[in-house]
Amino acid sequence: IVTNGIYRSIEHRATVNKLKERLSIATFYNPINKEFGPAHSLVTEKSPALFRRIAAKDYFKGLFARELGGKSYLDVMRINN
Repeated sequence: IVTNGIYRSIEHRATVNKLKERLSIATFYNPINKEFGPAHSLVTEKSPALFRRIAAKDYFKGLFARELGGKSYLDVMRINN
């Protein structure tokens, strides 16, 4: 959500490419007492927001209230264009 879909999370499978090196870096983002959504610097006219902005407490409340079946919470946050 923070990268507005530009970078994929580690949940996604990576394809090995012997011609191009790949580097993965794990980072942590702590938006407590703030908003959660796409980074403002990644939202432009050419690349509009793909996800909603929401208060961090409401994001985590919704995330942890979800059942394991059905849509992922990422889909709930996605803006349907």
